[in-house]
Amino acid sequence: MIILSIESSCDETAVALTRNGREVLADEIFSQVKMHAEYGGVVPELASRSHIEVITHLADLALSKAGLRKSQIDAVAVTYAPGLIGALLVGLNFAKSAASALGVPLVPVHHIRGHIAANYIAFPELEPPFTALVISGGHSLILDVKGYTDMEIMGTTRDDAAGECFDKAARVLGLGYPGGAAMDRLAKSGDDKKYPLPRAKVDDAPLDFSFSGLKTAVINIAHNAAQKNEELDLPSLAASFSAAVSDALVPRVIEASNAAGRGVIVCAGGVAANSRIRADLLKACEGAGKTLRLAPPALCGDNGAMIGCQAFYEYMAGNLAGSGLNAYATMDSGALFK
Repeated sequence: MIILSIESSCDETAVALTRNGREVLADEIFSQVKMHAEYGGVVPELASRSHIEVITHLADLALSKAGLRKSQIDAVAVTYAPGLIGALLVGLNFAKSAASALGVPLVPVHHIRGHIAANYIAFPELEPPFTALVISGGHSLILDVKGYTDMEIMGTTRDDAAGECFDKAARVLGLGYPGGAAMDRLAKSGDDKKYPLPRAKVDDAPLDFSFSGLKTAVINIAHNAAQKNEELDLPSLAASFSAAVSDALVPRVIEASNAAGRGVIVCAGGVAANSRIRADLLKACEGAGKTLRLAPPALCGDNGAMIGCQAFYEYMAGNLAGSGLNAYATMDSGALFK
């Protein structure tokens, strides 16, 4: 089954063609990072306009690179939630039009489920059940993935997402946008114990995260140094920060996998490209006797292929939509499609 898939939830426009939930035939991505870097973060209106400008070209390019005709497409899939509402609507309306013109089913895909499915591309042997840690600019979740379309949230952030926290800390340190990659590069030459930073716990929900205190601590360190005209050890502050984020994530996902009785852990989302988190996850999984499935960095960010791969399983489960499908800025990862 060949699926044309659209992803436009934030600042990447992505169009892919996939086969049977595992094989990527083409995956075209247009990044808006340079445009938004000028403003220090994503500007929603500019993101939406950029999606409009490039989405048709990317679809044509994907078809050309895959060597396929439009008549060979069996379904159209699209990210419909969560994300920037204007950006989502661009992709959704394109997908609706394409599905109608081609006379094929429209498959709605939740963005978080798509990130998890990126690991099906990297590891064709991977099958549920497993525990998934999804960490990105807007989301930090631990899920019990019982089946391809049956997932339960075990832990989530009470405030900022891990990726959002990286970006805000990077901005305070003058590293620009996007901040995650810059922080990762800087941290490699730093002392991760030089700056004591908080590791928050939620008493009534041990698997939940809280990153706002960590973000505030970094801001205070930077502001205090500026007021005293003291020079910051930026590599060490970046390393200390990365260690604090990893310490919040890694033990919790191990605990969650034990609670759910899962031997396999999957990590997905843009922050899964962070080298400190990857190394700590690998070490923790080896120590706990868990199998870690961690996609290469190229598949951690937003892409159309992950949406197409998850769409195959949504289609098989009968999760289809009609022309009345709407986009949603926020939505529970376990939401059922109606």
